[in-house]
Parts: sequence; structure tokens; C-alpha cells
Amino acid sequence: MSTPDHSWKLTVSDRDDDTVAARLVEWLATRVGSDAPPRLTSLTKPKTGGMSSATLLFDAEWEAGGETTGGSFVARLAPEASSFPVFETYDLAGQFAVMTGVAAATDIPVPSLHWLETDPDVLGSPFFVMSRVDGRVCEDNPPYVFVGWVFDAIPEERLELTRHTVDVIADIHAIGDPAAKFPTLDGPGSGLRRHFEAQKAWYDWALARDGYRIPLLERAFDVLEHSWPTESGADVLNWGDARPGNILFDGFTPAAVLDWEMAAIGPRELDLAWPILIHRFFQDICTRFDQPGLPDFLRRSDIERLYTERTGHVPQDLDWYLTYAALRHGIVMARIKRRMIHFGEDTDTADRDDYVMHRHLLESLLDGTCEWD
Repeated sequence: MSTPDHSWKLTVSDRDDDTVAARLVEWLATRVGSDAPPRLTSLTKPKTGGMSSATLLFDAEWEAGGETTGGSFVARLAPEASSFPVFETYDLAGQFAVMTGVAAATDIPVPSLHWLETDPDVLGSPFFVMSRVDGRVCEDNPPYVFVGWVFDAIPEERLELTRHTVDVIADIHAIGDPAAKFPTLDGPGSGLRRHFEAQKAWYDWALARDGYRIPLLERAFDVLEHSWPTESGADVLNWGDARPGNILFDGFTPAAVLDWEMAAIGPRELDLAWPILIHRFFQDICTRFDQPGLPDFLRRSDIERLYTERTGHVPQDLDWYLTYAALRHGIVMARIKRRMIHFGEDTDTADRDDYVMHRHLLESLLDGTCEWD
């Protein structure tokens, strides 16, 4: 990133728009029972967003029973093999099931789900379709800590965003009997142990197996293994990528809660550490540019306090979970570095630890020298 308002150029998909539109119309006709082929009135791909999946925004209308109907939709597509995916597997059906279960069990504003298509031949990979919800996003690219409506808000408004984010997390954690409601996320042993072993397997696939071993990440795995946290209560459903960047806001109120691809069953602290760590990652980028950033936003003390007030649960071993979050994000960033090199968007470096963009933050967490708030 060369300047604070610079956006990374990130390759997500090489799907041809005209081909996608034609196939989408053909497929949609089999789902809506229309009297004639549906019509796409718009089809766009967001210029910003994540790299773990592809997103299509489209408007469609059709006639059924003599009446014109339709709507605005979002199609979430699993990544193509050619896109150098971030994750080894991408379980769209699992995401669909989690979102359906959360919508049934809570008042959390999950977008209305319409169709799940598991046949990869339709658009090149499985996908699901949900209603499009209007709202504004805490942008990652360029980060909200430099520009935009969150940056321009007053501190009290940013605290309101923090509170709403914590409320969403708390409501997700309050879902009873998550193992029964979300059986695909359950398994033998503790949720944390399953989660930890899955991260090790992901690191091996994404980096180590191809000779891209990252000493700093391997050190973090070792330190965390030898400082395993105490049990802090029953496992709960975790959102996974829990942060305001995955919420659409109407003003400062959540209008839609998105991105459930990292959902898991495990300790509450998995979710609580994640937004703190991700914001610190962005805030440290500001520091490197000698910019003020948003030091009052998503503060550790605020999240701990607000969650305790809302649930009665005092977060436990949060230093461990913050280090674990930094490790997990380190795998993400290192895999993204490999993707960018693959697509000619970045150059290689001799020091493999430099694949971790926030290496100094992770090093300080491992050394016990990191300061918060």
C-alpha cells in the first residue's frame, strides 16, 4: 500500500460477465417458475471485498401467474481453482445452513436466503443467492482507519458501532445447543482443540506443504500450544469473521450481518479477540504512515466491558486468544502474499516472516510486550 487512500488491486475471479449473465438467467428460470425467461436488469461485481469467494450483485424480474415480480439479489460463489483460493475447501452449503439456523434462532439481521446451487457446472462453482440489503460498510480496501464515514464519525458514534458489533456477537453466542443446531460444525473433543488443529492443517496446505514455511507462524503455534488456556465455559456458536467490516449499517445500526465462512463452535473468546486484533492491524498501518487512525475504535477495554455488561461473561485468557487471532490472520496474510505474487501483483521477499504483514504485532504478542488501548 503506497498511500493511505490507495486500494490494493486484488484478483478474485476470471469469470466472463456475459457468460455469467446468460447462465444465470437460464438457471433462474428453473427456480422462479416464471411464464417466460427472467430478465437481468443489472449485473455487477463489487470492486472491493474479500478474496475467499466471488460476489455478484444482480437485479432480476420475471412474470409468474400474470404478475411481474423480482428483486435485488446477491450471489455468493465459491472460488474457482484458478483463483489461487485462500482456503483449501469452501463449504457454501455449510454457510447456507449456518445462516439459516441463525435466522431461525435469533433476530440478527441475516439477509433472506433464496436458493443454494451445489452444481458447479452452472456458474463454474457452487453458489447461493440471497436478498440484497442496502447499507454502508466499514471498508477494508482502503481501510476505514484512513478515510470514509467511520473515520469521519465522532467518537460517540464509533462507540455505538462497537456496541452494536458486540451485541451481534453476544446474540450469536446466546443460541442454545449449538452442536445440535449446527451439527456440521461439531466434532470430537473441545471446540478450541478442533479449531487449533484445523488452523495447523490450513497452514500446512496454504504455505508449508509447498515450501513456504513461515518461522514466525510456526513459533506462534508452538507458544500457544505450550500456554493452552483454561476452560472458560461451554462452547458456543462463533461468527468467525466477527467485525464491523462484515456488517452492513443503516446509519449506525446493523442492517445485515454477513460472511459466515469462518463460523465455528468454540470458546466465546475466539469471536471477542478477532475484531480487536483486526482493528489493531489496520491501526498499525496508520502508524507506519504517521497518520492518527482511530485509536478510540474497537478498543479492547470497550469490547471486554460491553460484552460483560451484555452477557455476564467476563472474557478469559484474552491475551492468548489475541495472539491466536494474530496467528490466524498471519496465515491469511501470508497466503494473500502468495496469491499476489502468483498474479503478478506483488514481488517475493527473502525473509519469509515478511509474508506476515503484521509481523511486528505478532512478535510483540509472543514476547508479551504488546500494549492495548
